[in-house]
Amino acid sequence: MRGKLITVEGGEGVGKSTNLAFIQQQLESAGIDLVVTREPGGTEVAEKIRQLLLTPSDEPICELSELLLVFAARAQHVEQLIKPALESGAWVLCDRFIDATYAYQGGGRAMDLNVIAALEQMVLCDIKADMTLLLDLPVEVGMARARARAELDRFEQEQLSFFESVRAAYLARAEADPNRVAVIDAAPALGQVQQQIAVALQKLGVGV
Repeated sequence: MRGKLITVEGGEGVGKSTNLAFIQQQLESAGIDLVVTREPGGTEVAEKIRQLLLTPSDEPICELSELLLVFAARAQHVEQLIKPALESGAWVLCDRFIDATYAYQGGGRAMDLNVIAALEQMVLCDIKADMTLLLDLPVEVGMARARARAELDRFEQEQLSFFESVRAAYLARAEADPNRVAVIDAAPALGQVQQQIAVALQKLGVGV
């Protein structure tokens, strides 16, 4: 029996790391065989591509190069980790997936969505998240959190307008596919955020 793919999405500073740990605990407590991973990354080769994407450099990365690098990492990730895990019956919990590309490259970079869709079809084929938890927060709040926690990576150094476009693209994806995407208000206290997540997970039979 094929496992399920759960993805966690959101802009900068929305609390993905903290809430991923909570989701992992919920799933493992339910006795689910779980693989936890991230994008870009997840395999040795994909993690090397992640470093190229996130590390600031003197040579600008053009938008098309960025998009192709994202999908190169994803192709490796899907073939080497995600697909085998799902086929073995394990569930996969992934920190960002295809929605991030539509949000960051499609929204933030204003790249052609048809190009992204063509690459999605080529790389993912029939792989689609069973549930996506979208942690949503006003951009100013999220960026303030991001600046406070660590040195900013190449994406985090973008202007606020970039992240407003990212957020809008994420919310548009959620509106277009409400059965898959659960929008989680990440502004309240952590306990309230995680209560929303727990309710969403019940749709997959977790915690019922």
